[in-house]
Amino acid sequence: MTTDIWAWVHDTHRQLAEAGHRRLADAIYELPGHANEGRNEQLDAVYPEAVAAARALGLPWVEVYLRHWRMQNLLNKRHQGEQALPEAVELLEFAHREETAGCPQSVCVVQDFAICHARVDGPGYVPQRLEVLAETLERIEPARACFDCLSREYADALEDDGRPAEALSHLDTAAARIQAAGERLSLHFHHARAGTLHRLGRHDAVLALVDTAEQAERARGRELDESDRLWGGLLRARALASLGRTAQALPLLPSLEAAGRHADLRQAWAETVALLVAAGARENDAELGAVLADWVGYLDATGSHRPCVDLLLVAGRLAVARGARTVALTLAATGERKLTRLLRTDGVAEEVAALRAAAEALPVPELPVPPGELTAHLAEARVPYETGADLLSVALDRYRGEQAGATELTLLLATVLGGLGHARAAADLLWRRLEADPGSEELTGTLGQALIEAADAEGVRHLADRLAVSSPSDGHWIRARWAAAEGRWAEVLEQCGAILALDGSRINTRRLAATAATRLGDHATAQRLYQDLLEHALPAEEAGEEQLHRTVQESDLWHLITAATANRDWAVVRSTGARIGIEFDEPEGPVDEEWQLVTVRATRTNGATADLPAVRTGPATARILPVLGDDLTLNHGDVVVFAPALLEQPPGEDVPEAERVRWRPVFELLTPLDPAGYTTYWIDGAWPGDEAWAALRDDLRESGYAVWAYSGEQYSVHDPADEDEEELLPGIYAALGVPPTASSAEADALMHRLTAGWEHPLAWLDLAKAAEADLARHTEIIERYGL
Repeated sequence: MTTDIWAWVHDTHRQLAEAGHRRLADAIYELPGHANEGRNEQLDAVYPEAVAAARALGLPWVEVYLRHWRMQNLLNKRHQGEQALPEAVELLEFAHREETAGCPQSVCVVQDFAICHARVDGPGYVPQRLEVLAETLERIEPARACFDCLSREYADALEDDGRPAEALSHLDTAAARIQAAGERLSLHFHHARAGTLHRLGRHDAVLALVDTAEQAERARGRELDESDRLWGGLLRARALASLGRTAQALPLLPSLEAAGRHADLRQAWAETVALLVAAGARENDAELGAVLADWVGYLDATGSHRPCVDLLLVAGRLAVARGARTVALTLAATGERKLTRLLRTDGVAEEVAALRAAAEALPVPELPVPPGELTAHLAEARVPYETGADLLSVALDRYRGEQAGATELTLLLATVLGGLGHARAAADLLWRRLEADPGSEELTGTLGQALIEAADAEGVRHLADRLAVSSPSDGHWIRARWAAAEGRWAEVLEQCGAILALDGSRINTRRLAATAATRLGDHATAQRLYQDLLEHALPAEEAGEEQLHRTVQESDLWHLITAATANRDWAVVRSTGARIGIEFDEPEGPVDEEWQLVTVRATRTNGATADLPAVRTGPATARILPVLGDDLTLNHGDVVVFAPALLEQPPGEDVPEAERVRWRPVFELLTPLDPAGYTTYWIDGAWPGDEAWAALRDDLRESGYAVWAYSGEQYSVHDPADEDEEELLPGIYAALGVPPTASSAEADALMHRLTAGWEHPLAWLDLAKAAEADLARHTEIIERYGL
């Protein structure tokens, strides 16, 4: 099989676009980027329609391609295991049918199958992984990129079987075959080999390999991306820590935030941190424990059973080392539960048992006060969370008081466990207490929150069904919150509607329903809900501390202003703004003022974000300043509505003054309001000088046009006077915004007139095409200046 996958993608995209199937064509280009960059929401939005279209058009190769890239996202970015297993198995079968076997992406589906089984239980599925990988490697050429990928997967399976020396031999044989075929080894291949060397204890070899591999990449003119740089730093840090060179390892270790963003780093990162902690080079604190527990909980929820156990063992040993008895026991219990989901438990079962023994051997703390007084003591003494968890566990163990007291301690311990990252353990604790105290509304409310944080869909359904009998509103409420957590906004609106039909006084229900309506783009419903909220809210002077959520919050007023703005209900915008203290220049009519420079964060068509400079024209509106390309649905002069919450907080006093002065508020784009109708054309050429460019910019603006320079000082073009083409001139690459009142022919003529006296002419080929003008001048400029 020698089909070039990307040549096939290019041809398929062109054929679909020419046939009028533009959305499917775009999805073919967009899906890999969404998958690899972790743009999960964008992928989930594009994928269902794209797959349905491929099936409707009878394009099985396209279906394999789309499903493969979604699997890559589910496995590598979301680290799903058992959740994705049925799809991985079915996709492998589908990709090897007669009508799909020739698809170049069918080989990649084998990798999906292997990765998914490794996520569930790598050692337990070694035979299945090796069998399917060996069969596929035998029938593909070493020159194919897939040979590199599958060879790494085969080595991973050997390592999971406790055979790292064989894995290294396999990688070396594969490398020789790839290079003999005239291909280079990928950086991922070198990283995989470095991981195998680490398992063999050859840490100096790891350092040499990573250095050599990165130098080779740069020599080829390839810049390392963020993931490459992070992995390089982590591999070096782990090797150095293993060698006891902790001072060198520390600055190379990726930050906690980076490990949080890149789930594939987490296991190796945690192992490296454990080495540094053992050497006394890094603090082993409760914050680290909470982060690791959160990662463990995520793997638990996605059904990545083996990685979950591997990570919880690291987290558990660190908890034991800092004396966090309850946390360590909680992790041991999670490990025991996960062992029941593994096919192969030799070795790991003993490690989990050792973790429990070490946790139980930690000293049991003495209660400083009687159990009934413990809650007040913990608050007054500001006891650290992990210490509090230990004390509360002892109190619950020994409590012989009233049922209400036991419930109070349970609620507090569950809250503490949740704060330490153990949402599943908190939920289990609350379930047990609920059986003894089924009438407690506080228990059910806290349990619902814990189940949502633990991503326990089955638990949410069970609780909602239980509540539906005794308290239908609460049953709908837990379903609504779970749907919100998963971004199912239509269901949120439906469940909230059911609650309000039963009890029209609910305030938080209206808030959530309005949020859902806003997410769905139904701003009329959102405005109605916020206005209803104002009518049903309690006066602030009548509300006690426990009823503050039932009073009007300033955020409610801002959200109402935003919804009313989207609906062009300027009277409500003005009256609500007055309640906040906003003063308007005019007493009535549309709000269109000039307030301050802001940044509007929008989403490009490929799913990436774009921060756009804009002028704020009202409480929730801004006018876009730059001239934009076709990767955004906005353009210069468009007035948009933004969400009121700041996406980034202002810099503090510790930040240099110059940076504080440059800071602009950043808001999320909500919806377009008034499009200005500009059309973008690109201009390119040699920089005419500050004076000439400023004159061009001013003349264009006076004529109603706009121009926005995108090139920086590094952009240069060839000097046509230099025959050797070694001399360069400063260049300019900019976007010209043509207003809807001008034709392309008028714009072309205006550009000719305004740049007529320039020493170096500019090219605007696309504008000339639209104007049906002479293209020869522009093609000649492009050739002469190397544009």
